[in-house]
Amino acid sequence: MADIDELSQIIAGCQSGDSGSFSQLVDLYSRRCYGFFYRLTGNRSLSEDLLSELFVKLVEKIAGFRGERFENWLFSVAANLFRDHLRARQRETRMLEKQVLELESEPAEEKQSGKDVFDRLQNGLKDLDEDTRELLMLRYYSEMSFKDLAEFRGEPIGTTLAKVHRGVKRLRELME
Repeated sequence: MADIDELSQIIAGCQSGDSGSFSQLVDLYSRRCYGFFYRLTGNRSLSEDLLSELFVKLVEKIAGFRGERFENWLFSVAANLFRDHLRARQRETRMLEKQVLELESEPAEEKQSGKDVFDRLQNGLKDLDEDTRELLMLRYYSEMSFKDLAEFRGEPIGTTLAKVHRGVKRLRELME
C-alpha cells in the first residue's frame, strides 16, 4: 500500500489525466475492490464487471475528489455502484415477472407452440428496419443494459428507451 504522500501524487496525476497514475491506482486498489464486490455478490464474473465499471466511474469522478480519505471515497463510489446494480436488477425482475403473468393469463387455446412463436419472432425481426432490429438484438439477445446500449449508440438513455419500446411494440404488431 502506498503512503499518504505517494497516494496524493497518484491521485493528482489521475486528476490531471495521467494514464500512468491511473494504472498505479488500479494496481493499488483492484484486489481490495474486487474482494468487496465478491463478498457482496458471491459471483466472480459479476464482481469483475462491477470492478471494471468502478474504474470507469473513477475516471469520470476523480476530478471531484476533494482530499478526504481516498479509501472512504473509493468504497462509497463502489457501494453506490453496487446499489445501482441492485436497483437495475430489481427493475428487470419486475418487468420479467409482469411479462410472465401476462403470458400465463392468456387462455390456453390462444397459446401457441414454441416453434410457432419462434417462427413468428424470426419473421417479425426480418421485417423490422435494420436499426430497430440491431437495437432489439443488442438489448435482448446480447443482454446489453440500456445504459451501455445508449453509450454504444452515442445517444441519450431516454432516446434509447423510447426506441426499444417502439421497437418491441412494432415487433408485437408484426407477430400478430
